[in-house]
Amino acid sequence: MKNLIIAAAVASLTAGAAFAQDTIRLGTEGAYPPFNFVNDSGEVDGFERELGDELCKRAELTCTWVTNEWDSIIPNLTSGNYDAIIAGMSITEERKKDIDFTSNYTQPDPSSYVVAREGVDLTSPDTIVAAQASTIQSSHVASSGATLLEFPTPEETMAAVRNGEADAVLSDKAYAVPVTEEDDGLMIVGDDILLGEGMALGIRKSDTELNKKFSDAIDEMKDDGTLNALIDKWLEGAAKF
Repeated sequence: MKNLIIAAAVASLTAGAAFAQDTIRLGTEGAYPPFNFVNDSGEVDGFERELGDELCKRAELTCTWVTNEWDSIIPNLTSGNYDAIIAGMSITEERKKDIDFTSNYTQPDPSSYVVAREGVDLTSPDTIVAAQASTIQSSHVASSGATLLEFPTPEETMAAVRNGEADAVLSDKAYAVPVTEEDDGLMIVGDDILLGEGMALGIRKSDTELNKKFSDAIDEMKDDGTLNALIDKWLEGAAKF
């Protein structure tokens, strides 16, 4: 029995050492500016790239970046294709059934409707509202009274309004603002809508140590003001801590 206890202790220490040395793979969509996107050099860029790199530095972790389509981003985390999601993902009760979340790194984020013409009734069943599939925005549209039209990517939701396939889009305001600034044919209408509990890294339920490392780093960035500085840099008009 004594030998078994010693062996178990050694195995535990070895596992801890292996965790400290392993490369942590950060999964993101790479298609949701300004949160995350792939730049002209083919590298992940944006608010979450800068944030993720800083979190890994503070947590003393070696990290690499992996891009993954949004609609399979949680299944590919739970199956082990990467170790954390940092992809503009809001904390929701539904997602908590499958994964855990770190401390939030944004406040509950405002969402906005984008239209190509004035006077759209955003709650009529005759109104088609586009949203990216499996997002808090698509859930909101589904319960709003309007007809939901889902797309795999945010770009496709905006294209649907441009070509008349949809009457409006509901998306994160931080995504909608630069799109409407670059496209005179699109405009934001109505008041901001606060959804979710803020954005955070998604972590497998079994990875409690990794969750704590990232949460501690996020909380440290909140306390020293560096998180607010990143929000100012990348997320126009977003609430700060």
